[in-house]
Amino acid sequence: MPLSWAVFASFLLAAAGYVIGRSRAFATAGPDVRKLHSRPTYHGYSVALTALLPPLAVLAVASILRMAGVLSDSAGPVAGLVALAAAVAGLAWGVMRVGQQFQARNAVERMVLGLLMLCSLIAIVTTAGIVLSLVFETGRFFQLYDWKTFFFGTEWTPRFQGNSQLGIVPLLWGTLYISFIALLVSVPIGLFAAIYMSEYATRRVRSIAKPAIEVLAGIPTIVYGLFALITVGPLLRDYFAQPLGLGNSGSSVLTAGLVMGVMLIPFVSSLSDDIINAVPQSLRDGALGLGSTPSETVRQVVLPAALPGIVGAVLLAASRAIGETMIVVLGAGAAAQMSLNPLEAMTTITVKIVSQLTGDSDFNSPETLVAFALGLTLFVITLALNVVALYIVRKYREQYE
Repeated sequence: MPLSWAVFASFLLAAAGYVIGRSRAFATAGPDVRKLHSRPTYHGYSVALTALLPPLAVLAVASILRMAGVLSDSAGPVAGLVALAAAVAGLAWGVMRVGQQFQARNAVERMVLGLLMLCSLIAIVTTAGIVLSLVFETGRFFQLYDWKTFFFGTEWTPRFQGNSQLGIVPLLWGTLYISFIALLVSVPIGLFAAIYMSEYATRRVRSIAKPAIEVLAGIPTIVYGLFALITVGPLLRDYFAQPLGLGNSGSSVLTAGLVMGVMLIPFVSSLSDDIINAVPQSLRDGALGLGSTPSETVRQVVLPAALPGIVGAVLLAASRAIGETMIVVLGAGAAAQMSLNPLEAMTTITVKIVSQLTGDSDFNSPETLVAFALGLTLFVITLALNVVALYIVRKYREQYE
């Protein structure tokens, strides 16, 4: 039996189990339902879950074993039959347990609690798997390539024929440079927009402005990249780079930084708006009662009170900027170089991860394995930013909630 049919049959048996369990509970109780420990609905849920969970567990184990290579693809029908048998056995066992003294509600709650714990465990295991895969492959890379040259080298020239220079410094420079420009654009605009919406805008204006700003967060990054490639890049080249003699390319750090900054505006504004609104109204009333103007209240009371949360929002936006790929590919180019000129093309770590893993790759060569080292480095940087941001936000919440 194919696995898809086994899943479908398991859900059908679970639905039938709910009806059978509920009916059997009514029949067991007779005219007085109060004789039952739990309501008939819980008995139905109990039978349905005992019929559904065992086959799903069998199918999950079979899928894991197939991915690990322990089971072949031809074992799929056998796994489907085993899952169907587990569903029938679970249905029979669940029906047999229905009775006046059976604590169906407690059983259902235990099974649901187990499912919730399993979902949490899946998230943790997935994170651990991602980290371990990066660590192991990075270890293989450093067995083939000197770690000092990787972390402190200033030249990035991968050659699959050999004799590659794989220094991360120019990639790290481009990543931080573009992210810095993006934050220069997004932080002031997003913060001022948040201050206006929370302190000055009427309820009607806020109801229109806030969703309009948040629409920016729903635009795909490839659309931002096309906007950078077609509109912003040529504009900067024709009106700034060429007249000033600073470059002839439409791809530049400034192009990617400006467009990425526009993309990050809703991240900064939405988080800052929520944080500013969390500042107690009593602080505003006290400042106004002492004779402060609304602008003085915002500058000297509201913003200092909300500053830890705003810093956390900025750090979260920075981690989002560091991990961006499509805008950089289309807006900043792919040149791995170090320069202070914002109108020159540069690249970032994420772009080179994609380029090193594109096409026919030999996963025993340092030119391919370097992508995992780049990914682990980027992961550590963004993780550090997220940890700092969460620490600051939690400290803020403990102080003002």
